Amino acid sequence: MIETERLILRPVAMADHAEVAAMLRDPATAQFLGGVSDPEGIWNKHLRNIGHWVAFGYGIFTVRRALDGAHVGQVGLGHFCRGLGEDFDPWPEASWILDGRMHGQGYALEAARAVESWFTAQHGAGRRVCIIHPDNAPSLRVAERMGYRPYGAAAYRDARPVKLERLA
Repeated sequence: MIETERLILRPVAMADHAEVAAMLRDPATAQFLGGVSDPEGIWNKHLRNIGHWVAFGYGIFTVRRALDGAHVGQVGLGHFCRGLGEDFDPWPEASWILDGRMHGQGYALEAARAVESWFTAQHGAGRRVCIIHPDNAPSLRVAERMGYRPYGAAAYRDARPVKLERLA
């Protein structure tokens, strides 16, 4: 578990499924994730995120507000096998998805920084990557503030997301 001033982060668990499903069904949240997922897709993503912890010793965290336990979203690092090439797929990929009601409060940056610090302490420094839809300005700002820099684009889910990297 990771605690920040405003947040509590813990590995994704089965008990998080209903809140995650609601978040991923919200069109505002899902607009840059390839659209609203069907129930099977949401279930498979949830199981994948749980499995990261077993396979790699790290993965996606459920993020909750410390004040009241409200579900904020999911933030972490994983291997999602996107088929984007050797300059992307082998590296830990940063991910942040926040419930639409939690946008604009600085939670993504706070949680991503906490995860990055934890990851570096547990697994060492090194290259990290992420992809972000080019129209997702808030996520691009988070990535920039995290030290990620663009290095290319990719064809992925009917879009051309920006490929970003962070060298530690």
